[in-house]
Amino acid sequence: MAPTTWSRICAAGVLTGTIVTLARGSSEDLHFSLVSRGTNLDGSLPVYKDPNALIEDRVNDLLPRMTIEEKVAQLIQGDMNGWMNFTDPLDDTLAYNQTGLELMLAQKSGAVWGGYLTPWDKFVYGATIGQKYLMENTTLGIPAIVQSEGLHGFTNNGTIWPSPIGLAASFNTELLQQAASTIADEAEGLGFHQIFAPVLDLSRELRWGRVEENFGEDPFLTGEMGNAYVTGLQSGRRRNTSSTAIARMAATCKHFAAYGSPQGGLNIAQVSGGERELRTSYLRPFNKACVQALGIMTAYASYDGVPAVANTHLLTDILRNEWGYPYLVTSDAGSVDLLITTHGVCETRECAAKLALENGVQMEMGGGTYTYLTLPDQVNNGTVNVSYIDETVKTILRTKFALGLFENPYPYPDYLSTLRTPATRALLHQMEQESIVLLENHNATLPLSPSTLRSIALIGPQVARVSFGDYVFFNASNNGISPLAGFTQYLANTSVRINYAEGCELWSSDLSGIGDALEMTAESDVAVVMVGTWSLDQTLLWAPGTNATTGEHVDLSDLGLVGAQMELVKAVKSVGKPVVVVLVSGKPVAEPWIQENADAVVQQFYPGELGGLALAEIIFGAVSPSGKLPVSFPRSVGTTPVFYDYLKGSRPVDPGMVTDNGTLVFGHQYVLDTPVPLWSFGHGLSYTSFNYTDLELSSDTIGTSDNFSVSVTVHNSGGMDAKEVVQVYMTDLFSSVVTPNQMLVGFQKVEIPAGGSQRVTVEVEAAQLGLWAMSGAWVVEPGTFAVRVGTSDEVYLNTTLVVV
Repeated sequence: MAPTTWSRICAAGVLTGTIVTLARGSSEDLHFSLVSRGTNLDGSLPVYKDPNALIEDRVNDLLPRMTIEEKVAQLIQGDMNGWMNFTDPLDDTLAYNQTGLELMLAQKSGAVWGGYLTPWDKFVYGATIGQKYLMENTTLGIPAIVQSEGLHGFTNNGTIWPSPIGLAASFNTELLQQAASTIADEAEGLGFHQIFAPVLDLSRELRWGRVEENFGEDPFLTGEMGNAYVTGLQSGRRRNTSSTAIARMAATCKHFAAYGSPQGGLNIAQVSGGERELRTSYLRPFNKACVQALGIMTAYASYDGVPAVANTHLLTDILRNEWGYPYLVTSDAGSVDLLITTHGVCETRECAAKLALENGVQMEMGGGTYTYLTLPDQVNNGTVNVSYIDETVKTILRTKFALGLFENPYPYPDYLSTLRTPATRALLHQMEQESIVLLENHNATLPLSPSTLRSIALIGPQVARVSFGDYVFFNASNNGISPLAGFTQYLANTSVRINYAEGCELWSSDLSGIGDALEMTAESDVAVVMVGTWSLDQTLLWAPGTNATTGEHVDLSDLGLVGAQMELVKAVKSVGKPVVVVLVSGKPVAEPWIQENADAVVQQFYPGELGGLALAEIIFGAVSPSGKLPVSFPRSVGTTPVFYDYLKGSRPVDPGMVTDNGTLVFGHQYVLDTPVPLWSFGHGLSYTSFNYTDLELSSDTIGTSDNFSVSVTVHNSGGMDAKEVVQVYMTDLFSSVVTPNQMLVGFQKVEIPAGGSQRVTVEVEAAQLGLWAMSGAWVVEPGTFAVRVGTSDEVYLNTTLVVV
């Protein structure tokens, strides 16, 4: 190597590892200065700074300019608390710590966590400080991806939507896409670039605390809702960015993969299964929704004994090589350390970093010991090949260029214009209404009529409470409307009197308040009893001394109502007035008595800010309920799992029972119960009547690669305008491996006026008929398929399709 080249390296001072390696033997080919690596020797604009250059050309130009320390810094998530004080969520002091800024971003600058509750102007100030430092005061000027949560609403005082399980109950992908777009609107202006959502785990293990975060039990519905969320969040381009930018916000599909079925329902416990179950159930939503997403997050758990965070089959063989995924993958918070502390596959931080990097090609999130800080030394001593670092850095740079961050990573001056807008609130109102599911309605108890009703008793611990799901900011419930407030608002201009009694607390077995509830019920024409589960915001959920029954790390051994709630329901029913039970929850509640004895049952999965008003509107018939269950309801925890698409032969039914008077009627499956759900996936009633006629396939016979469509005419024969979800299920009658007894292959939500009808066509892709064959490939086999229109437990019309 020429002495002049070595002089340049010495002058640069900080250069090690990769730059030295690149320079050795090839110094004459370098087109940039090793002293000023952000410039070209001939004075031309570096390709990576050219907004008109192709993204891959920009990545390939920037990577060799980087030192090993700079590369590793791209692999680690930093935190804005390194230079900003966010301890007090109300403090609005615009000040930062320069030393903390430089220390944080020197080692952890690929992404920056910004998910704090803080005044918007303070956050904008801190984000601007951080990006200006990176863009203007570092050698290469590489911006950071600013990250936050947004599972069902942007978490720094953004609009809170229903929890994902509630969003899924709408079965309205178009509306969810619009909702996700508003989440991006609120976050983008403040300077965020990545949202940690959607969650595509399947709600098949109902004891698990995070059921509320999912889109339900079904792979197809989860994939369709996930795709709608990703599309809505990412579509568009940030302001003043290059024409090659493809998204304005990075969605983050999580948790990859098979995370939602932990053994015993215990958070981060092992998930057992094989390749066929992995491909048939767990991976399908990710393949549908996430190949175009700019971010994916790995799971905490192990699958078949291999930790997901270091699973080369999942993260390299399938995700990178088979699916061709080119963008950022990140570990979950602290999960690389779990290779040492939980999974026991590593003894040292060095080992954990090596496994996660080489098997996962992923960024390390904070929340642990930052094992990736060991990587520079590991490269220098030869235990880690720098090529793994290079390939991972490329995915991160590619994501940043795809977001246009090198042109404009900054918050927008008019950020207030997209926060909490009237248009967003109107969409939220519609989603709140469409997410509510009518489960039972005996003798047309609902809707209630404010013109004939004199009084209504609102009873229960959910009446005066705003029950949001997890992943909301501290005190987010202050922005919500409780059912009591919602009913009060809806009935404001009527003569209907509201009689309210809490009856009992959610978290107590104290029965002393039931007397007040009985008194209020006796004085009313009808009683609406609101009970269920509860979660907490992200501050309180993890605080010592608090309680919840759902949410992350909050797992149940019993799916029944907690405390005195069931006693309250039974007591109110004993008064003799019509009783409507509203289940406000983050997961199915297993209480057969309610199904058998309540006059009507309504399910409201954790709502958003307008949930209390929407519930009143549904109860009083301002709109007809149109939600459908995204998850089946078991009779008890002992009858789980109850997901509808079980493999053929997996649910024999020979039930027993215990009668109301205690008589034991013995059966076999189960001895004193039944595996049949209380309410199954896709169930949901309306205030009108829908009839289906004229089922037709686009072709009765197709080839193995042919798409087709299912058409049916839906008639609204009732007296109320309403929306209906047309659901199409199929069964592969005979196959080379055991396949599901049925599977949802398409759905469409339509609005039909009273007395009207509509021809509805549902498109079905041939791949949806496939299976994971013995040969280890996804194939569509010739054969006969049953086609049914209805719900998972009720057939309206049926026909057959032949695949040749």
